[in-house]
Amino acid sequence: MTAKVTLSFSDETIEEARRFARREGLSLSAWMDRAAREKALREVFAAHAVAVGRAGGDLEAAALADAREVAMVDDALFGGRPRAA
Repeated sequence: MTAKVTLSFSDETIEEARRFARREGLSLSAWMDRAAREKALREVFAAHAVAVGRAGGDLEAAALADAREVAMVDDALFGGRPRAA
């Protein structure tokens, strides 16, 4: 399902977003949707890392597990296409 929303951005932000969307062959809406999803996932992974650190877990194993999760998310979001830098 897709929701239509009205958002306000600075001129600089929207121009950069348009430039990145064009470069990646996406509509501005698709690019913004992907950017918001990536930001949300980064927040989840960061919170996970903090929780693992507080629990005194094996940080190396947790980092490797996170890398596997990131690869799975990238595959789900980008279908094996490389993500933009």
